[in-house]
Amino acid sequence: MGEPRRTDAVTGLIDGAVDLHVHPSPSLFPRQIDQLEAARQAHEARMWAILLKDHHHSTAPDVVALQPILKDLRVQVFGGIVLNSYVGGLNPYAVELTIRLGGRMVWFPTISSANHIRHSQAQPNLKFPKQDRPERPEVPIPVLDERGRVLPSVREILGLIAEADVALSPGHLAFDEVVPLLRAAREAGVRRMLVNHPGFVLEATIEQVRELVRLGAYIEHSVAYHHPQHDFYTWPVERLVEWIVALGPEHTVLASDLGQRGRKLHPQPVDGMRDMIGLLLDRGVREQDLEMMVKRNPAWLLGLDG
Repeated sequence: MGEPRRTDAVTGLIDGAVDLHVHPSPSLFPRQIDQLEAARQAHEARMWAILLKDHHHSTAPDVVALQPILKDLRVQVFGGIVLNSYVGGLNPYAVELTIRLGGRMVWFPTISSANHIRHSQAQPNLKFPKQDRPERPEVPIPVLDERGRVLPSVREILGLIAEADVALSPGHLAFDEVVPLLRAAREAGVRRMLVNHPGFVLEATIEQVRELVRLGAYIEHSVAYHHPQHDFYTWPVERLVEWIVALGPEHTVLASDLGQRGRKLHPQPVDGMRDMIGLLLDRGVREQDLEMMVKRNPAWLLGLDG
């Protein structure tokens, strides 16, 4: 593929793309881009939609507050909630507020999951921001009881997600928590499910992730963990290609997971997506498969399917 043709292909794939994993400020973690700038950059790239994620607060009220400005932009901007300690954990009231204000994603615990806390303690150099309040450490938020059944509060939240037909992510739960959660979600009528970065914290094998796909989940891969200019860089692009081939583009979502400020000058979300699309094209991933992973699949998860 010649350079002009490659450039045209990347531009065409960013046009109409949907990024389900944008990390802007305000946040208690360091960020290099705020919500409005994230929206403006996506607008300039002619993206269809972005989803704002924060580990400490619901971003749905932020999006409502920004509507006087956002209404003049081409891109659609959505919020969601991560069920960590800072929002009360498994708090159905916080979930209901998020949904009623237009939120489109409910992530189960990330930094407050026992799995994430174990990883942080066992791996001091874990490629993830650390809480800066050691006097207030994260307390694990369980989603299962002692018999491995999802808790009543989880079932109540699943009911809210199903009723609103918004998306669910298991966050940073362990694999043996994710499976019963997704099963319970299906039983509750949840249709839209997304598992984030299966190689990071979840540390699932391809066979394990295939089980999650059979339960109806899409699998999201983060640009941040495959981009050599990011502190989170963990795997070469070739590893991402292996995942895409193993699971199929029809089950795969590519998202930036960008916005962090770190030791390096990180790529911003749109630039990171553009870079990764080009790198995948260079490695033989077909344009129609990339269109599925950056447009159709994430659009369906956000409920933009008509």
